[in-house]
Amino acid sequence: MTNELEMMLKLGLALLFGLLIGIDRQIKQKQLGLRPSMVICIASCLITIVSIEAFGKFGGPNHPNMDPMRLAAQIVSGVGFIGAGVILRRSNEVISGLTSAALIWSASALGIAIGAGFYIQAVMGVILLILAVNVVPFLIRYLGPETLSRHDVAVKIVVESNYRMTELIKRIERKDPQSKTKQFKIRYMKLKDIDNNRQRIDLTLSVPDNHYTTEIYYYIKKIDHVQSVEVEHL
Repeated sequence: MTNELEMMLKLGLALLFGLLIGIDRQIKQKQLGLRPSMVICIASCLITIVSIEAFGKFGGPNHPNMDPMRLAAQIVSGVGFIGAGVILRRSNEVISGLTSAALIWSASALGIAIGAGFYIQAVMGVILLILAVNVVPFLIRYLGPETLSRHDVAVKIVVESNYRMTELIKRIERKDPQSKTKQFKIRYMKLKDIDNNRQRIDLTLSVPDNHYTTEIYYYIKKIDHVQSVEVEHL
């Protein structure tokens, strides 16, 4: 029983420390957010636990030439390539699929634990993984700081030729001292001249989670000098 409690403590600490790393990354608006950090940390901890316990169960003095985790290590490496296949660079500096890739890799950790006969560890691992992906981010979004309750949208704007581009950008960011609405934060911006002296602005905006993509579209569409808008939820 003591061994099971120690194992639960290890996995719980892995979730907590992965959460702390994820919060730091998300506050700094980096790609590796809450979910991938927690999933990777939990799965790594589970594989380590299984590796240590497997040596005592299948190796040791009775089988001095046996390495029970050699095949498992190959599984982890091989599945890592599959996970890498779902990571996409969608637009600008935005990368998607990190959580899916981490879950694919963690699924191999669960399979190894079950195959080696560590059922309690596997059950505890899958429970924590589900919590890390579905429950913890939900709680952080509503109980944590405003920085953690934002998401990214990609915006492409075509504007007519004008000399007030700075004012236009400020309108997009909603930098109005008298306004009580939360600001949009520009994480990436690219300006490009197109036909008929028009310009195209490519933006990655960090916006509050309670803003629908349609709201952002109509808000930008009504700004002076804007001719067309394309908005994509990332």
